[in-house]
Amino acid sequence: MQRTVLIGCGRISHKHIEAFARNAARMQLVALCDPLLHRAQAKAKEYLEAMVAVRAIASVSSAAPPRVYADYRQMLEELKPDMATIATESGYHPRIAIDCLNAGAHVICEKPIALSTKDADAMIAVAKARGRKLALCFQNRFNAPVQKARRALEAGRFGKLLHGMIQVRWNRNEGYYSQAPWRGTWALDGGTLMNQCTHGIDLLQWMMGEDAVRVQAATRRFSRPIEAEDFGAAIIEFASGAVGIVEGTACVYPTNLNETLSLFGTKGTVVIGGLATNKLETWRFADAEEYGDTEDKVLDSHAKNPPSVYGYGHGDLFADVLDSIETGSELLVSGERGRKALEIILAIYKAQKTGLPVELPCEYSTTEMAESYSLPGLEG
Repeated sequence: MQRTVLIGCGRISHKHIEAFARNAARMQLVALCDPLLHRAQAKAKEYLEAMVAVRAIASVSSAAPPRVYADYRQMLEELKPDMATIATESGYHPRIAIDCLNAGAHVICEKPIALSTKDADAMIAVAKARGRKLALCFQNRFNAPVQKARRALEAGRFGKLLHGMIQVRWNRNEGYYSQAPWRGTWALDGGTLMNQCTHGIDLLQWMMGEDAVRVQAATRRFSRPIEAEDFGAAIIEFASGAVGIVEGTACVYPTNLNETLSLFGTKGTVVIGGLATNKLETWRFADAEEYGDTEDKVLDSHAKNPPSVYGYGHGDLFADVLDSIETGSELLVSGERGRKALEIILAIYKAQKTGLPVELPCEYSTTEMAESYSLPGLEG
């Protein structure tokens, strides 16, 4: 049983609560931490309600609630947890993760791993030195259609992959940014590519070989009241010669539209769309008859979107980490793998700033954008 703490009780924390409850036989939430103590208290109650929903406890009143803290260092010192999950502002991930790892806890960190390659490397190095697991919340890797496409890829059914594309067409209005002023800042967040599109960029590079070598890009701040971009487009070249295309925006009117991953090979085509790469829309393979999975048998016209863009994957991701701790199996989304999407996004930022293609590996930070660069776009 992994004694677990949650650090950060904001917008995404409810997905961690759900994941704790789904894995209640293997992990126990012993404490929550947030500088705003009332948020931690609210999430402690939410956790008990989630445990009742999965029948892990009989009633909210039948179990003691997790402890709550405003200072995560005090929590680590007093409780010495086995695991910590981090759901804070992105810019705080490295400091908190390193403190947790040094305290002996395994870490599951929300995306992105960090806002600089240097900080990401530091996190990975400490995890290795301490013999702890460091996992990233790229939960869309666990979406059923994504897993199905991955199995087809590993079986060689695509033939030679030629190109792929990720489209993230969402809406993040002024209210989204005003309720949490750190959003859209270079110091703590980055823009649409780093926040909203990082899941899709991870999926794209994972499918295309995890070996990006060159990036070209154009980004804009069209209309949102933030420091960073609200639109980005990029071309990613991979070592195989395959090409990836990224289109991401927070300016879709009036609400979220879709997140779609498209993969094109010499012998196969797959499109996974829906709100958050959750719905299989195209499934065409040269060997479909042999496998018995022709498109008419595979596509589900009744498939529904999840209630939010966060999807359903956190529970499976947490289970994957627990498996790795218990059996030594390889993490599906380790710190090293989580770093790859970060590096691509930072290369996109550098390409926009310099106006030149950027070769990978690329050492960069969002703060380098803040020092001397203002995105073109509407200024009022």
